[in-house]
Amino acid sequence: MTLSDLEHSVSRGYQDIEEVKRYTGFGTGPCQGKECLALVASELARLTGQPPSTIKPFTSRPPLAPTPLRLLARDPGAHRFDDDREDG
Repeated sequence: MTLSDLEHSVSRGYQDIEEVKRYTGFGTGPCQGKECLALVASELARLTGQPPSTIKPFTSRPPLAPTPLRLLARDPGAHRFDDDREDG
């Protein structure tokens, strides 16, 4: 997520970190918010005029059922796109 993504979400009326997460997908990448949460929270406070201490972290939720990557690696269909051709 970029600063402009955060600014856009605030301009659309999203004022708390849970709303921003749902709108932008922030916190769902490789770091799961561990590295970016503090920065996003401080920028959200600045953009909304809220005291930084009132910005609470989002609720962390584990995946429903993690899929081992080895299962995807064995499936040749998992590596194809709709426009892939069989002949080339």
